[in-house]
Amino acid sequence: MHEQTHPRKPLLAALMSFILPGFGQLYNGEVNKAIWLFLAFALLSQPAIVLAALYLPSVMMMPALLLGLLLALALWIFGIVDARRTARRLDAYVAQAWQTSGAYMLILILCDVVALPTLTGYIRGHQVEPFRVPSSSMEPTVLPGDVFFADKRYNCPDCKQGVRRGDVALFVYPNDRSQVYIKRIIGMPGDRVRIRDVEVTVNEVALTARSERSGADLLVTEHDAGRHWQVRWSGSHSGAPDADLTVPPGQVLVLGDNRNRSVDSRTIGTVPLQEIVGKACQVWFSAGADGIRWERLGKVLE
Repeated sequence: MHEQTHPRKPLLAALMSFILPGFGQLYNGEVNKAIWLFLAFALLSQPAIVLAALYLPSVMMMPALLLGLLLALALWIFGIVDARRTARRLDAYVAQAWQTSGAYMLILILCDVVALPTLTGYIRGHQVEPFRVPSSSMEPTVLPGDVFFADKRYNCPDCKQGVRRGDVALFVYPNDRSQVYIKRIIGMPGDRVRIRDVEVTVNEVALTARSERSGADLLVTEHDAGRHWQVRWSGSHSGAPDADLTVPPGQVLVLGDNRNRSVDSRTIGTVPLQEIVGKACQVWFSAGADGIRWERLGKVLE
């Protein structure tokens, strides 16, 4: 008794690999190749981003991201072409017992609905996550339209990076927990912070290093512990309330770098340390009304 042949359909094999790298090879019975194609694609599309964003020197981030993207795309195209080419040769193929529509659907769900989203969720929750800035509250450090990586290894029990004054941090907005805000940490627990006009002092020490006019705005360079950053006070500086307070235990005081255009601790109060979820580290894309801001790609946020 002869086993019934089931010739492979080249178009179907290509379509399956288009949906998921390695899926067409699985249809063709090339289980080992299917596994390696899927794993290689998953590694290039997720952990490679972590490597580029967190562990490589800043000047290498953009080249590494582009290289990873090109390799992932090349691997995807290779999988499609290879699956179609192999299927055309299998005109006398005998399907194995596990090669059923139900098994294919189960594998697709496990890979595309469980494995990849789980890997993505872990990376975004514990390693690195991209954010886009919609407002001008952090100008001139972060511009509207910037897309940056946030280090999620920041401010957690086992993390090496503790919260420091001057960090550009992300925190859950207390009045709407679906929103994540980006501000600069100015006051640590126990610090006495005073804001008078355009001068900010922490524990009686002024943060201002120098200032300069830019049209109607005042650009102030602030510093602390060898770190420097620039903030903007607009126009007559009106609308920015003064403040004089001691930061409570377990809290931090945050300010936007665009001091007159920011909703921060002057209006919403101090932020619990436990609500800080990441640290802005590097811009990987930026676009405004004039198009792509090429000069900002790869910019380290300080």
